[in-house]
Amino acid sequence: MSVIAYLNFDGNTEEVIDFYSEALQTSEVKKVKFKDIPQNPNFPMPENELNMIMESSIEFAGGKLMMSDLLPSMKSTTGELVKGNNVLISIIIDDKQALEQYFENLATGGFVIMPLSNVPWSSCFGMLVDKFGITWKFNRDAERFLDQVISSR
Repeated sequence: MSVIAYLNFDGNTEEVIDFYSEALQTSEVKKVKFKDIPQNPNFPMPENELNMIMESSIEFAGGKLMMSDLLPSMKSTTGELVKGNNVLISIIIDDKQALEQYFENLATGGFVIMPLSNVPWSSCFGMLVDKFGITWKFNRDAERFLDQVISSR
């Protein structure tokens, strides 16, 4: 079983895929555009939506992110996309060098909330918001910390 963060964007998912693929040194990228699937002739999609991303995934560091565009024609049903703090992606890996590289790559064009540092709960923890408004947490020792605190109760 796995838990996957799923991100929606406002028509720029292809740009996001390109940025994240490079920043996170992905091992696999998959994407399907709306034009890649059969269209219902009774309900044709607007031309400007056919090149938008219907479904995509990128794999890196043993994890996966999935993403798609929020269609303008669906906003009356789904509501407008709002950038905010409701989505947060946490990268938890032991490889400090990889963690530092991901942090540096994703900080490009964004802003650092907390630089990577040694804190009481992790030997390498930091937070940033990337240029697309997504908040990322980096933690080298999350599981060890949880286990340690729980076992000391």
